[in-house]
Amino acid sequence: MTTLFRRRTVTELQKEASTDQRLRRALGPVNLVMLGIGAIIGAGIFVLTGQAAANYAGPGIVFSFVLAGIACAFAGLCYAEFSAMIPISGSAYTYGYATLGEFIAWIIGWDLILEYLFAASTVAVGWSGYVVSFLKDLGIIIPPAFTSAPYNHVTPANVPWWDIWSLFAQGWTHTGATLNVPAMVVIGFITILLVLGIKESATFNDIIVAIKVAVILIFIAVGLAYLNPANWQPFVPESAGPGKFGWGGVLRGAGVIFFAYIGFDAVSTAAQEAKHAQRDMPVGILGSLAVCTVLYISVALVLTGIVSYTKLNVPDPIAVAINSLGSDVAWLRPIVKVGAIAGLSSVILVMMLGQPRIFYTMAKDGLLPPVFSRVHSKFRTPWLAQLLTGAAAMAVAGLFPIGLLGELVSIGTLLAFVIVCAGVFVLRFTDPQIQRPFRTPAFWLVCPLGVFFCGWLMYGLPADTWARLIVWMAIGFVIYFGYGVRHSKLARNQR
Repeated sequence: MTTLFRRRTVTELQKEASTDQRLRRALGPVNLVMLGIGAIIGAGIFVLTGQAAANYAGPGIVFSFVLAGIACAFAGLCYAEFSAMIPISGSAYTYGYATLGEFIAWIIGWDLILEYLFAASTVAVGWSGYVVSFLKDLGIIIPPAFTSAPYNHVTPANVPWWDIWSLFAQGWTHTGATLNVPAMVVIGFITILLVLGIKESATFNDIIVAIKVAVILIFIAVGLAYLNPANWQPFVPESAGPGKFGWGGVLRGAGVIFFAYIGFDAVSTAAQEAKHAQRDMPVGILGSLAVCTVLYISVALVLTGIVSYTKLNVPDPIAVAINSLGSDVAWLRPIVKVGAIAGLSSVILVMMLGQPRIFYTMAKDGLLPPVFSRVHSKFRTPWLAQLLTGAAAMAVAGLFPIGLLGELVSIGTLLAFVIVCAGVFVLRFTDPQIQRPFRTPAFWLVCPLGVFFCGWLMYGLPADTWARLIVWMAIGFVIYFGYGVRHSKLARNQR
């Protein structure tokens, strides 16, 4: 038990952050805020808002965003404290290592691998939907066999949550498609860009974030003139079963679209590439979260006011809403679709940026093989981990549907937030004197509420999502006890 819960001290981690200069420190506060917006504004607005409204909450998806935003506010404050105090690329993994011990750190690190890998794949599937729609407008038709997933999954009816095998293995069907080729292509392109350098990647992100925010504001402004209040009746449709409409559906919707908020989490993975991490990380995390929450709620209201929520269970709901307005706003269709394509590209970039840096930090700590911590001598990026992540994300995006992927990312994100909120609370008592450039206000209230809200949203997710998380964690335990526990840097130091 002593081995499992050995910790790395905050002082040791701070020293490592100041001495490890292998990654290029090139990001300022604007870059960090833009990274956060780049990750947050994407699939949530352009993809999952419509699907969550159609399947779970109806127009009440607005309340789902409010619930998710509240949970994010608590978690964001805790992330801000940790990222300023421990500016290491490991994000929640490193925070867990400093507060709750190595085993908990492994759990959260393995969980973050699930989160970022499937996040990039989820958004790539949405990107594919918008690209196909845009190309169709230009008269270019890509065969459906190469634009959708070959497999789909429907949760088996009346299967209890503890029957993991049935939930995990049953309900799969073959759609007749071959591969989602556009989703695979965009991941391949962004993987190459990220290998070439962090500054180049950040500049690319800044440009496309500016484009997509401008497009979203145009959509909101135009959509206000076409609102049909009848589409909001009833605002929270009657319950049609567990987790479908009613307030149960609002809760389920909040858990599913929580995926849309993980951008501020991704900002923390770039801590070792920030010029002044202790000052700028809280700005990047909290600034991007505030801007995006307002935009999410606004778009959800306009989207469900333009078109009935029953028509939004598609990969490109914003495009469907624009098409429903007729020829008067035909000029807006290509603009919105280009904005969506650009916006989703930035989300993929930030998610693909975060994953290899988790690998990098875990490998430096000895919990993964050292190959994952190799940095390119010229580009100063973790290039081998980046290529591996890209290959895995391409395979997942090509094979699986967006709904399944989005739910997996949501549960992984929520688990990370629970551990971060708990970690800030624990560290206030175990290391009260440590220097904290940013302090979570009223931590005695914010931290427990963060744990509660994120845990509540996890509870609202489907049983098969829990089953897949359990299977993923079981695989992680095998790797940790088979390799990590013996090769850990702390284990070597104790010999």
